[in-house]
Amino acid sequence: MKRLKGKITLVTGAARGIGEAIASAFVDEGAFVYLTDLDDRLGRMVADRLGEKAEYMHLDVREESDWIAVAERISERHGGLDVVVNNAGITGFESGELVHDPENASLESWRQVHRTNLDGVFLGCKYAIKLMRTRKSGSIINLSSRSGLVGIPGAAAYASSKAAVRNHTKTVALYCAENGLNVRCNSIHPAAILTPMWEPMLGSGPDREARMAEIVSDTPLRRFGKPEEVAALAVVLASDEAAYMTGAELNIDGGILAGSAASPKAE
Repeated sequence: MKRLKGKITLVTGAARGIGEAIASAFVDEGAFVYLTDLDDRLGRMVADRLGEKAEYMHLDVREESDWIAVAERISERHGGLDVVVNNAGITGFESGELVHDPENASLESWRQVHRTNLDGVFLGCKYAIKLMRTRKSGSIINLSSRSGLVGIPGAAAYASSKAAVRNHTKTVALYCAENGLNVRCNSIHPAAILTPMWEPMLGSGPDREARMAEIVSDTPLRRFGKPEEVAALAVVLASDEAAYMTGAELNIDGGILAGSAASPKAE
């Protein structure tokens, strides 16, 4: 039995990385998936690969007019939505600007990160609730981060935005319960997952492997996570198996938040 059979779902930032992996896992589990992104070329390629159970739609998560257009189209076709995954996000490093500490980061870069990561999630939750209201049930999954649970000196805006996503998830969960909607809202908090988001920091030079090893040196499992591993959690939260989970946060971080890094045993 497919765990998401018959569910109508939407995933933002689905053209690559974690979003692509979630969309693929949803299709595998029987859902129909609307993939959304800014990169129309890649988004359509992914949708074509996934077949008849997937369709691509352009969506800039920062723009309410885009959300209105997408919501109207889905409402006309299906009458509502069962699952929304608010995955689209940026670190701020994509443009090549590498200064994001709290003393020297520019106000413009701060606002840019929050506009995508926080405003985008706010709008995603807003229109998810509206689309799920007709069904009086649904699952909203917000991608936060390990960086939303701890301070990150070199990525102040990213950490701040992801912390806000964590809190807003709980607010949405309580609001929906208060209104008798049976719409669940939970957050996933990945640490170092090997996606294109890391490329500006890893580079392609001979020291790439050394950089990778350095980044995960304080992770007990001593490796990057895989997008498919995050997608597996999203499937659980989207499914009816998680019917009693709302306002929760799931960490997928190789053990980094468990405490001090574990030292490998000497051979």
